[in-house]
Formats: sequence, structure tokens, C-alpha cells
Amino acid sequence: MVYPNARVLAVSEGPLEGYREDSFTAEGTTRRVLRTGSGPAVVVIHEIPGITPLMAAFGRRVAAIGCTAVLPSLFGDPGREVSVPYVAGIAARACVSREFATFVRGKTSPVTTWLRALARSAHAECGGPGVGVVGMCLTGGFALAMMVDDEVLAPVLSQPSLPFALSGRHKSDLGVSSADLARAKERVEEDGICLLGLRFSNDALAPAARFERLRRELGDGFVGVEIDSSPGNSLGIDAKAHSVLTEHLVDEPGHPTREALDKVLAHFRDRLLPSG
Repeated sequence: MVYPNARVLAVSEGPLEGYREDSFTAEGTTRRVLRTGSGPAVVVIHEIPGITPLMAAFGRRVAAIGCTAVLPSLFGDPGREVSVPYVAGIAARACVSREFATFVRGKTSPVTTWLRALARSAHAECGGPGVGVVGMCLTGGFALAMMVDDEVLAPVLSQPSLPFALSGRHKSDLGVSSADLARAKERVEEDGICLLGLRFSNDALAPAARFERLRRELGDGFVGVEIDSSPGNSLGIDAKAHSVLTEHLVDEPGHPTREALDKVLAHFRDRLLPSG
């Protein structure tokens, strides 16, 4: 994806090896965008603190199935390793940003307007039947919000954390406006779109009530994958596990996090690469 007047940088080594960097402007805002691979686009929206080495590794997996992984940088320094001070600093800034509806119920985060424009541009550039989207943690619910556009055929929300679970109503809130939710339901009913969701069962940041609400609203159009992280679970998964596709992924055949990853990649493959 090369945008007019953008400087394209190819990374040949380090945590971002194999990526090219350029920029994208929409809604008066320009942000850095990394991409790797070729084929239909999948917009990978990072969690806090940003495009970490593990997030970049996930993007390479998306590229390996025959898609273009498109990673916009919303905050943080791409490629930087995770540390407690780094995470704390980014989290503090993101939580007070007007672009993220962190506490308000029934509101779509304003930054999704920019992300929808990026997805449309990526589809025009990369081709294929449509685009995939995956959001994680703070951005997890963005995949639902982006379903309003016809280009989005393979949405995935992983450990959706907005709005923060301050009350029972917050826990079941989906982080989108009523109009956007109605449009998402139309797309499920009329276009057969399926939303895939991932969470650890004991994750308070991505409450079970949120998945229960998605099942009520979308019916068979929502497939929720909930990985047992209860205290004393048989696989020894940390009760505080949160990031299904990155930090807490156990990349071993048969492990439930690996199976969740495989479901995500199959979702993209089936919806975006039907001939494959």
C-alpha cells in the first residue's frame, strides 16, 4: 500500500523485519502504517502499548496465508519491546485521548472513522473480495464498529476492553453506537458476515457479559472462543492472561491459544481467499 507523497521504508532486520513503512492521511490525521505480504488486506489494530515485536509476528502470520497485513500505528513506537514503564505511559495517554471511548457507554470510538478510511484504501490497493480486521484489547471492539462498511468481510475482536468495566452496564456494553450496532446486525442478516471473538474466561478486562451480549445481538453471526483461564485450570494458563494472539499465546499444536490463532487465520482465509 503506497500512498501519494509518502516515504516508503523497507525494514531488513530487527523486530520489524519484512515490513515496509509509509503513511496514510484521512480526517485530517496522518499516521504511520506498516505492511507486509501481498493479497487481500487485513487491518491489524494493535493493543497497548503499540506495534510490539509480538504484534509484528502476528502480522507475519497473516501475510503467510496470502494476505497483506496492514498495521496502523495509533500510539507507541513500532518495534519497541514491552516494559512496565512503557506500557504505563502509553496506557495513561490512550485512556484520556478523545479518540477512544474508554468510559462512555453506547459510543463508537472516533478513531474508527480513520480506520475505516484506511480499510477502504487498503481494499482498493490490495484487491480481493474485501478486507479482514482484527482489534485487540483497547481496540478490540473496533472490528465490530468497522462492520458498518461493506468492504469488511472478516472481522475479529480479541479481548475487547472498551468501555472499561466500571459497572454491570459497562461490562455488557459493546463500545459502539446504536446505529453502528444496527448496521452490524444488518450485515450479519443480509450479507452473512460472521464476527469472531476471543477472550480468556477469567479476563476482567474483557468481561464475559460482553460476549453474552454479542450472542444475543448477532445470534449465529457471532462465534465466541473463550479459553479457560480459571484458577487451577488444567493447562496452567495464568488467571490474569489477557492477550490471546500475542503475549499469552502458547505456540504449540493443541494448545487452546494456538487453536484460537488458527481459527483467526482460517477466518481470514475462508472469507478473503475463497479460491485458495
